[in-house]
Amino acid sequence: MDSSIRLDKWLWAARFFKTRAIAREAVSGGKVQLNGSRAKPGRTLKIGDELRIQRGEEEYTITIVELTGSRGPATVARTLYDESEENRLVREKLAEERKLMHEMDARHEGRPDKRQRRHLIRFKNKFN
Repeated sequence: MDSSIRLDKWLWAARFFKTRAIAREAVSGGKVQLNGSRAKPGRTLKIGDELRIQRGEEEYTITIVELTGSRGPATVARTLYDESEENRLVREKLAEERKLMHEMDARHEGRPDKRQRRHLIRFKNKFN
């Protein structure tokens, strides 16, 4: 366990971002807030700090429990922070909604089959 660790390195070790470079870009771009304000990638973290991480459409609100600079398995990475229960529920609900929307859009992809083509031809001939 490290006594002080850079923000970008901790985000990488906690598996929020695949590389430190991507973590650094996210912090520099304002996608990560430390204790309610914007931070720089080199900012040192303390246990108990609150992070707000915007990653794509997902938003995490977490509290740091442990500091480490080494990247380990995902099960170990999840022990480095506590996520608020309400934030987790909202995130899971939004993910489910995105999944349902994707399934609805997927039904209409592809070329029409023979029956659908016949209906399209009849429909178009009505207006000619």
